[in-house]
Amino acid sequence: MADALKQQVLDYLKGHNTMTLATCVGEAPWAATVFYASDDLRLYFFSSPESRHGQNLAANGRVAVTIQEDYHDWRKIKGIQLEGRVELVDGVVAKAKAMAIYALKYPEVIKLFTDPNSGVFHKAFLKVKFYCVVPEKLFFIDNESGFGKRQELAIGG
Repeated sequence: MADALKQQVLDYLKGHNTMTLATCVGEAPWAATVFYASDDLRLYFFSSPESRHGQNLAANGRVAVTIQEDYHDWRKIKGIQLEGRVELVDGVVAKAKAMAIYALKYPEVIKLFTDPNSGVFHKAFLKVKFYCVVPEKLFFIDNESGFGKRQELAIGG
């Protein structure tokens, strides 16, 4: 059962592109939608460290994430809820790995951002940082299997 659930989660991650990233500093929560690429259960994204969520992550790496579609029928809702921490992807090897994972999912995005001839896009890319969400708790929601059906995927420590 655990292997089947993990495969459902991995398939869902591969089949979707955006996640809502919730951060918090003090009493001020914030949520932002970002593109992600997954490697097993790890979620890579890049963003400006000057963004509000980037500033929050610098102060507090604890996050919550949701991944879902915009469903019209509540009986069809599926999605992922997780909590974990964000790590800054640092070092040449780690950055190359993150870039490769991201490029596999979004080759045109990486091509645009890494091309010096793309002007403003290239300049923006030079200022972003790669981050990695490391899940500590993960739930898969599947209302097609029953109202409020939520299964926890055990994350190995």
